[in-house]
Amino acid sequence: MSSKVLSMPQPLLGNIQDVNHQVWILQDQTLKAVPRKNNMVPATVTLIPCNHMEALEKDKGSLIYLGLKEPELCLFCTKVNEQPTLQLKEQKIMDLYNQAEPVKPFLFYHNKNGSTSTFESVVFPGWFIASCPNGGCPLIITQELGKFYTTDFGFTVLNP
Repeated sequence: MSSKVLSMPQPLLGNIQDVNHQVWILQDQTLKAVPRKNNMVPATVTLIPCNHMEALEKDKGSLIYLGLKEPELCLFCTKVNEQPTLQLKEQKIMDLYNQAEPVKPFLFYHNKNGSTSTFESVVFPGWFIASCPNGGCPLIITQELGKFYTTDFGFTVLNP
Protein backbone atom coordinates (compact mmCIF):
# COMPACT_ATOMS: atom_id res chain seq x y z
CA MET A 1 0.00 0.00 0.00
CA SER A 2 1.48 3.33 -1.00
CA SER A 3 1.44 6.14 1.53
CA LYS A 4 1.82 8.72 -1.21
CA VAL A 5 -0.78 11.47 -1.09
CA LEU A 6 -1.77 12.93 -4.41
CA SER A 7 -1.51 16.68 -4.10
CA MET A 8 -4.12 18.88 -5.71
CA PRO A 9 -2.69 21.05 -8.44
CA GLN A 10 -2.25 24.68 -7.47
CA PRO A 11 -2.17 27.65 -9.81
CA LEU A 12 1.15 29.40 -10.40
CA LEU A 13 1.24 32.81 -8.76
CA GLY A 14 3.11 35.64 -10.42
CA ASN A 15 3.26 39.16 -11.74
CA ILE A 16 2.92 40.13 -15.37
CA GLN A 17 4.59 43.07 -17.04
CA ASP A 18 4.77 44.03 -20.68
CA VAL A 19 7.96 44.70 -22.61
CA ASN A 20 7.56 48.42 -21.79
CA HIS A 21 7.93 47.61 -18.05
CA GLN A 22 4.25 48.19 -17.32
CA VAL A 23 2.79 45.90 -14.67
CA TRP A 24 -0.75 44.61 -14.39
CA ILE A 25 -2.75 46.19 -11.55
CA LEU A 26 -6.40 45.97 -10.52
CA GLN A 27 -8.00 49.39 -10.21
CA ASP A 28 -11.76 49.79 -9.63
CA GLN A 29 -12.47 46.24 -10.89
CA THR A 30 -10.51 46.97 -14.10
CA LEU A 31 -7.25 45.27 -15.02
CA LYS A 32 -4.76 47.87 -16.28
CA ALA A 33 -1.10 48.05 -17.28
CA VAL A 34 0.73 50.95 -15.64
CA PRO A 35 4.41 51.97 -15.47
CA ARG A 36 6.21 50.18 -12.62
CA LYS A 37 7.00 52.45 -9.68
CA ASN A 38 8.89 51.71 -6.43
CA ASN A 39 5.87 51.64 -4.10
CA MET A 40 3.56 49.88 -6.54
CA VAL A 41 2.12 46.46 -5.78
CA PRO A 42 1.33 44.60 -9.02
CA ALA A 43 -1.72 42.33 -9.16
CA THR A 44 -0.94 38.74 -8.18
CA VAL A 45 -1.89 36.75 -11.26
CA THR A 46 -2.95 33.10 -11.07
CA LEU A 47 -2.23 30.78 -13.98
CA ILE A 48 -3.15 27.10 -14.26
CA PRO A 49 -3.07 24.76 -17.26
CA CYS A 50 -6.36 23.44 -18.58
CA ASN A 51 -6.60 19.71 -17.87
CA HIS A 52 -8.44 19.08 -21.18
CA MET A 53 -5.52 18.81 -23.56
CA GLU A 54 -7.78 17.44 -26.30
CA ALA A 55 -9.06 21.02 -26.71
CA LEU A 56 -5.54 22.15 -27.60
CA GLU A 57 -4.71 23.28 -31.13
CA LYS A 58 -1.25 22.29 -32.25
CA ASP A 59 1.55 24.91 -32.21
CA LYS A 60 -0.54 27.54 -30.39
CA GLY A 61 1.06 27.18 -26.95
CA SER A 62 -0.14 25.88 -23.59
CA LEU A 63 -3.84 25.99 -22.81
CA ILE A 64 -4.31 28.01 -19.59
CA TYR A 65 -6.76 29.81 -17.36
CA LEU A 66 -5.69 33.29 -16.12
CA GLY A 67 -6.99 35.00 -13.03
CA LEU A 68 -6.22 37.21 -10.07
CA LYS A 69 -5.56 35.96 -6.54
CA GLU A 70 -7.18 38.80 -4.56
CA PRO A 71 -10.02 39.30 -5.24
CA GLU A 72 -10.69 35.98 -6.97
CA LEU A 73 -11.38 37.05 -10.53
CA CYS A 74 -10.72 35.33 -13.85
CA LEU A 75 -10.08 36.80 -17.28
CA PHE A 76 -12.49 35.84 -20.04
CA CYS A 77 -13.39 36.95 -23.54
CA THR A 78 -16.88 37.78 -24.78
CA LYS A 79 -18.51 39.91 -27.47
CA VAL A 80 -19.73 43.39 -26.52
CA ASN A 81 -21.46 45.25 -29.37
CA GLU A 82 -20.09 42.64 -31.83
CA GLN A 83 -16.51 43.41 -30.66
CA PRO A 84 -14.39 40.74 -28.87
CA THR A 85 -13.72 42.11 -25.39
CA LEU A 86 -11.54 41.11 -22.43
CA GLN A 87 -13.35 41.14 -19.09
CA LEU A 88 -13.01 40.02 -15.48
CA LYS A 89 -15.52 37.84 -13.70
CA GLU A 90 -15.83 36.76 -10.07
CA GLN A 91 -14.72 33.18 -10.53
CA LYS A 92 -12.45 30.74 -8.70
CA ILE A 93 -9.73 29.57 -11.09
CA MET A 94 -9.77 26.07 -9.53
CA ASP A 95 -13.50 25.76 -10.30
CA LEU A 96 -12.66 26.33 -13.97
CA TYR A 97 -9.79 23.83 -13.74
CA ASN A 98 -12.11 21.16 -12.26
CA GLN A 99 -14.88 21.51 -14.86
CA ALA A 100 -15.80 18.37 -16.82
CA GLU A 101 -15.40 20.31 -20.09
CA PRO A 102 -13.02 23.15 -21.05
CA VAL A 103 -14.60 26.58 -20.41
CA LYS A 104 -13.48 28.21 -23.66
CA PRO A 105 -14.32 31.89 -22.93
CA PHE A 106 -11.85 31.67 -20.00
CA LEU A 107 -9.09 29.86 -21.91
CA PHE A 108 -5.98 31.36 -23.47
CA TYR A 109 -3.08 29.94 -25.45
CA HIS A 110 0.08 30.84 -23.51
CA ASN A 111 2.85 30.96 -26.11
CA LYS A 112 6.37 31.50 -24.74
CA ASN A 113 9.08 32.97 -26.93
CA GLY A 114 12.28 33.35 -24.90
CA SER A 115 11.48 35.49 -21.85
CA THR A 116 8.19 36.85 -23.20
CA SER A 117 4.75 35.36 -23.63
CA THR A 118 1.59 36.07 -25.56
CA PHE A 119 -1.92 35.18 -24.41
CA GLU A 120 -4.29 34.36 -27.28
CA SER A 121 -8.03 33.98 -26.73
CA VAL A 122 -9.29 30.45 -27.47
CA VAL A 123 -12.85 31.61 -28.18
CA PHE A 124 -11.56 34.39 -30.53
CA PRO A 125 -8.56 32.92 -32.41
CA GLY A 126 -6.07 35.58 -33.51
CA TRP A 127 -7.04 37.95 -30.67
CA PHE A 128 -4.38 38.59 -28.00
CA ILE A 129 -4.32 40.24 -24.57
CA ALA A 130 -2.74 43.66 -25.05
CA SER A 131 -1.71 46.82 -23.19
CA CYS A 132 -1.43 50.35 -24.55
CA PRO A 133 2.13 51.73 -24.82
CA ASN A 134 1.65 54.85 -22.69
CA GLY A 135 0.13 53.05 -19.67
CA GLY A 136 -2.90 53.47 -17.50
CA CYS A 137 -5.28 51.94 -20.04
CA PRO A 138 -7.41 48.87 -19.36
CA LEU A 139 -6.09 45.63 -20.85
CA ILE A 140 -7.87 44.67 -24.06
CA ILE A 141 -7.70 41.99 -26.72
CA THR A 142 -6.51 42.94 -30.21
CA GLN A 143 -5.85 41.35 -33.59
CA GLU A 144 -3.26 43.98 -34.45
CA LEU A 145 -0.01 42.44 -33.29
CA GLY A 146 3.03 44.67 -33.18
CA LYS A 147 1.14 47.82 -34.14
CA PHE A 148 -0.18 50.23 -31.50
CA TYR A 149 -0.73 47.79 -28.63
CA THR A 150 1.81 45.64 -26.78
CA THR A 151 1.07 41.90 -26.80
CA ASP A 152 4.37 40.57 -25.37
CA PHE A 153 4.47 40.03 -21.62
CA GLY A 154 6.82 38.60 -19.04
CA PHE A 155 5.41 36.33 -16.32
CA THR A 156 7.48 36.38 -13.10
CA VAL A 157 6.65 33.47 -10.77
CA LEU A 158 6.38 34.42 -7.10
CA ASN A 159 7.86 32.15 -4.44
CA PRO A 160 5.24 29.80 -2.98
